[in-house]
Amino acid sequence: MFEMKQMRLVPVLLLSLLVFGIYTPAQAAGGEEAPEQHWSFDGIFGTYDRAALQRGYKVYSQVCAACHSMDRISYRNLTALGYTEAQAKAVAANYMVEDGPNDEGDMVERTALLSDHFPNPYANKNAAAYANNGAMPPDMSLLVKARHGGADYIYGIMTGYEEPPADHELLPGQNWNRYMPGNVIAMAQPLSDGLVSYEDGSSETVAQYARDVAHFLTWASEPHMEERKRTGIKAFLFLLAFTGLMYVIKRKVWAKVH
Repeated sequence: MFEMKQMRLVPVLLLSLLVFGIYTPAQAAGGEEAPEQHWSFDGIFGTYDRAALQRGYKVYSQVCAACHSMDRISYRNLTALGYTEAQAKAVAANYMVEDGPNDEGDMVERTALLSDHFPNPYANKNAAAYANNGAMPPDMSLLVKARHGGADYIYGIMTGYEEPPADHELLPGQNWNRYMPGNVIAMAQPLSDGLVSYEDGSSETVAQYARDVAHFLTWASEPHMEERKRTGIKAFLFLLAFTGLMYVIKRKVWAKVH
């Protein structure tokens, strides 16, 4: 009876540890916490860096898009990165998307429009898994929100590849990453110095690529963050002014009451 009570306490204790942040699944599985970075969008006054967003999109489109989809982002959304509508149309014109059926019932390919979402690199989930040794690459639209650590996690994974410890043998198709929960990751190291060219003179290093793509993916996960913060600040200032006004009225109403 006593042992049964002890068994019932285990999930309760684990839940308590999870709630208070003492224990996390990542810690249980191994893998270091991703290094904390300082981002322009941190804090209540934080905003996205348009230059970093454009560089991050370039890294995504030239590297990540070969395996990872972004089903929730359309080409018209690129104007939020600082591109003009004409530039966004020019980007879309580089891609072909499937459309239809036409009058004959056939699916056809056409040049992408601003209203089209980023195309998926694979025809379906089975094709994606087959092309990646059974590990289907996750969609990146909400990846920052879906991972503990957010942008720090993305940065950590992109920069955390290293040789495995001498006592750990990896299977074919596996890679070692110090910040991956469990340390083993199916994705091969995607970035290397000089892989993507930057026109603005920014350093073309793995660390810079990782920061930029993490910045871009944060925007993709929360494109209305700046508007939300501005609304929150306005609401706070209104409530502050309203509180002061109510205090003045209260003093005036009760001034003659002894």
